[in-house]
Amino acid sequence: MRESITFLKEFAKHPTKVGAIAPSSPGLVSAMVDWFDWNSIRNVVEFGPGTGVFTEAIVERLHPDAKFFAIERSDELAAMTRARCPAAKVIEDSATNLGAICDAEGMGQIDAVICGLPWASFPESLQAEIMEAMIDRMRQGGRFATFAYWQGVVLPAGRRFSGRLKASFAEVGRSHTVWRNLPPAFVYRCVK
Repeated sequence: MRESITFLKEFAKHPTKVGAIAPSSPGLVSAMVDWFDWNSIRNVVEFGPGTGVFTEAIVERLHPDAKFFAIERSDELAAMTRARCPAAKVIEDSATNLGAICDAEGMGQIDAVICGLPWASFPESLQAEIMEAMIDRMRQGGRFATFAYWQGVVLPAGRRFSGRLKASFAEVGRSHTVWRNLPPAFVYRCVK
């Protein structure tokens, strides 16, 4: 309950930074993380962990030799993720600074990015800046997963983001719809 209240407070304060009104459901978590080959990926990054529901699933699946960190702008949400996942490194910063953060963490090319950012609420310039920072750091064959709410797909920013994915990745697919999420969502699954 505390998690949902914190999420709503953050959404009310920063609706363009927190794109949801409730934490992601277990079904959406599975759709996001089960697509990755956790036995082979070693350099993993999460953008926008929020309350840490994806982070928790990532930490449970990480290979013992893997490096992982999450980037969260909200200090309150970062604290919640740290409380939920004490083993996870949560960095309070912007995903636009990915290259510098990777350098500071001793992480070379990224194998996987799991993303909870509200892309459809971002201006085109911010979408481009984050995407370019990620693509520059991602290895060939690297994988990227992010979710979208069905109502956001029809908005201009949502359509623009879908086009950006198709221009940035060799493969772009979609998961099944997770109807038991508030609101219903699907996962973009992309391969560089």
